[in-house]
Order: sequence, then C-alpha cells, then structure tokens
Amino acid sequence: MLRAVIFDFNGIIVDDEPIHFELFRKVFSEEGIDLTKQAYYERYLGFDDRGAFSFGFGEHNRPLNRQKLTELIDRKALYYQQAIRNHVTIFPGAKELIVNLAGDLPLAVASGALRNEIETILTTAGLIRHFKAIVSAEDVERGKPEPDIFIKALAMLNAGMDNAIQASDCIVIEDSKEGVKGARRAGMKCLAVTNSHPAELLGEAHTIVKSLQEVGPARLAQLCA
Repeated sequence: MLRAVIFDFNGIIVDDEPIHFELFRKVFSEEGIDLTKQAYYERYLGFDDRGAFSFGFGEHNRPLNRQKLTELIDRKALYYQQAIRNHVTIFPGAKELIVNLAGDLPLAVASGALRNEIETILTTAGLIRHFKAIVSAEDVERGKPEPDIFIKALAMLNAGMDNAIQASDCIVIEDSKEGVKGARRAGMKCLAVTNSHPAELLGEAHTIVKSLQEVGPARLAQLCA
C-alpha cells in the first residue's frame, strides 16, 4: 500500500545536471584534472559532491584530505549559487505530481545535493511547503548507492506517527542507477525516469518512464499495491 513518496532532486525535480557537470569540470580543471562529459554521465552522475570529488581524485591517483575536500565542495557550491541565480528549470510533470500527491501522502526529498541548494530551488519553485522531510548530502555519511539517505528520509517521515510507514510502502523516484540501487537496498519500490540515463542502465527499477508527465497518483499506487 502506497503511504509515502521520496523524490530525488537533481535530474528529477530540477533540470540542473548539465550545470553540475560544467561546475564539476570547472573545479576539477582548476585542480589540473580533466573531466569529460562522457565520464561524468557514465561514472560520476550518481555521486554527491563528496563522492564525486573523492572518486575523481582517486581515479587520477591524487591525494585528497578532508580539509581539501571541504574546500572543493564549498567552491562548487558558490559557483552553483551563481549559476542558478537566473536559471532554474523544473522538469515537466514534476510540479504537478508533487502538488497532486501532497494532499494525500507525506513527501520527502532524498538527495546528494547540498541542503542550501535544495531549499533555495524548492522555495523559488513554490514547492518547499509540500515536503515533510528533506535529507541532503550533509545528513548522511554514505551517499547513494548506499541506502542510508532513503532510510533517514523514512525515519523523518515517521517522526511523530503512531502507525509507522514501512519501507515497502514507499516509492522512490530516481534518475540515476546509483539512486535506484540505493532505493532497492532500502527495501523500497523505485520508479526511474530516463532524464539522465537510458532505460537499459536503470533496469533495477520496478518501472521506468520517460517523463513524470506520464505519472500520476493512481500509477504510483498500483506500483506499490
């Protein structure tokens, strides 16, 4: 029985993956590392900032201590705020689905993005009031494909509830193969959208769609029946 929906953020609600690629490429370039578009979409897309920088430095046999990692994350976050100041695009169907679901179900965001980025864009889009819980990169030690971020989102949705929502009663909406794996590991159903990866890379999802314009409450309820 469907009792909660957990949304990824980048690539599902906000269409900013191209921005993230350009900013990762910029920061890596400043550190003498070349990041191609193909490499980003094949190997980096599902990581949060911490994971992407750690992976990139490791891939190039470069040392990276905690202080330097924090500086890289902060630098990219500053560039991101500058980039989105006049450019926020919400994916077709996302706003309508969120509004339609929010009247009947508790909603959460579980994302590898930074909290300030999530809250800024949801506020600008007029969507933040529809979410009971927001879990960001700062809230978990292990990012996707580990299940931690989805487990924490469920715990926040269950706060103050007498009849706890079970993982099997949740649907996660994702665009990355790492996110799909994390949702499955958390024991949740997963609907994947081919905004960032082709369908053949999202095969672990319970169902795959091309756009959230194809999705409504009835379809999600059927998936979780």
